[in-house]
Amino acid sequence: MKIATINVNGIREAVGRGFLDWLADQDADVVCVQNLKAKSFELDDSILYPEGYEGYFLDAEQDGFSGVGIYCRKVPKAIMYGLGFPQCDHEARFLQADYDRFSIASFLMPDGSDPAAKQAFMAQYQEYLGKMARKRREYIICGTWHIAHKTIDLANWADNQTTPGFKPEERAWMDQVFGPTGFIDTFREINRDAGEYTWWPRLDQDVPRTRQEGWRIDYQIVGPNLRRHVVDAWIDVDATFSEFAPLIVEYDLTL
Repeated sequence: MKIATINVNGIREAVGRGFLDWLADQDADVVCVQNLKAKSFELDDSILYPEGYEGYFLDAEQDGFSGVGIYCRKVPKAIMYGLGFPQCDHEARFLQADYDRFSIASFLMPDGSDPAAKQAFMAQYQEYLGKMARKRREYIICGTWHIAHKTIDLANWADNQTTPGFKPEERAWMDQVFGPTGFIDTFREINRDAGEYTWWPRLDQDVPRTRQEGWRIDYQIVGPNLRRHVVDAWIDVDATFSEFAPLIVEYDLTL
């Protein structure tokens, strides 16, 4: 099973830069998308239902803001919209597709431009993650967490210790997610190298991404029971339809 996650940073703009062509080439079972910045009723059928996929979307109340989606080759048993607390649901930050053996979610954390709002969200989300970890169902949570966990996860980390996305309290929160709460960072199960990033804050199209200062703030996380099922993980730095790069993980699982 192949799952990709990508922050499109505006779905219509990403389509104009080749997102649908990229999607057609992936042969992925599930593709999670974040930061659509559009209502689903505003989108063409070619975006809502690309060939071979069923699309599911959660729209933010505010126009041109947030929004998450999941493209699925196999129709899920159920779709869960939101997490039940207003900050998440009104801003369309969580969408979950349920299958027989596990659930796959598309997730978008607040970016930290409003630090108090991000902290409030993290507190409520941590409570929900704890509930998920105690359930017998397995989860694969994909998306932009807007936090670089370790110094290896961003360039020039020494100058960014007070920058949203690398603040000590944010990194400590991730320590809890990957520690006592029990979730696993699938990418780091496979790849322990520095210089692996999913977002470039000042993307220069004339300079290859491999030479730019980036951040790894996108994740696919799983519970401990799925650790052994992670086969491969990589970042598609050649996909340039967004300032984010797709994170792709292969699992020895079937939908």
